[in-house]
Amino acid sequence: MSLSPEEITVVRQSRYNATVSFVHKIHPDLMVIRVQPDFTRSHYHAGQYCTLGLANFEARVPGCQEEQLKPEDLPKLIRRSYSISHGFYLDSTDVIRDHGTDGWLEFYIVLVRENPDGRVPALTPRLFQLLQGDRLQLGEKIVGHFTIEPVKEKSNAVILLGTGTGEAPHNSMAADLLRTGHTGPILNACCVRYAKDLGYLETHRKLMKQFPNYKYLPLTTREVTEGGSKKYIQDLIQSGELEEHLGQALDPANAHVFLCGNPKMIGIPFKNKETNLWEFPQPLGVIEVLERRGFKADNPTLKVEGNIHFEKYW
Repeated sequence: MSLSPEEITVVRQSRYNATVSFVHKIHPDLMVIRVQPDFTRSHYHAGQYCTLGLANFEARVPGCQEEQLKPEDLPKLIRRSYSISHGFYLDSTDVIRDHGTDGWLEFYIVLVRENPDGRVPALTPRLFQLLQGDRLQLGEKIVGHFTIEPVKEKSNAVILLGTGTGEAPHNSMAADLLRTGHTGPILNACCVRYAKDLGYLETHRKLMKQFPNYKYLPLTTREVTEGGSKKYIQDLIQSGELEEHLGQALDPANAHVFLCGNPKMIGIPFKNKETNLWEFPQPLGVIEVLERRGFKADNPTLKVEGNIHFEKYW
């Protein structure tokens, strides 16, 4: 079951509108990729996202969950949304890049080899086959409410808490804050399974040496690293260790917390249909931990603007 080379060429020429300009495989299942659009991309805010797409006929990484496609499915595009990341520095300099001057977009992507619920991963096994110079589809609209717009004062504490590639929008946010002279403490914590999954670690170490108000905190859950014991973000807050790294108390009057990654880490409240009351999910998530400390999460349904801001990654 396949398309002819001529049919493949037609789909690529008519549907693809961007070129891979850079690929860095951190390890076989994690990569940073930069995509150069054919069009003049729109302005965007740090933390926003857009879509990447490839056709079903494109090759997949071996060893992934197998899929069954019908012949009519082959020319169809698979699209998924990805937050835009940031490489921080202009090449070979200590200058923080202004993403507004870049023609390309950077993405931080993990390879999903299989899903426990049986859904076959469609896009990432294809994205991980891409090489520099390959073509793909890039969504022209860059959207999303998850931005640093709520941070009104340069003295505000900004706490970025993510898991895995949920770090991507936080990198963009941190870069913008540092580039524009934010004076308050910026704590960027990322929780992963293994230290090898910290794709931007060396860059963050460089940033900490350059900016006294910037702290990157790598956390692992399946191995002990140089930072000490295995930790989850919830534990970090409850133990008081986060405040030690921040250098001040967690004060809802002068701090904004941004959350991106695993929904179990975030713990987004939901409305119970039977009781009509808002409840927290289990296990304990960061939003519940922080609301006990006087913070308040954004709630678009109730039109509440709080000081906990989150992105839904699943």
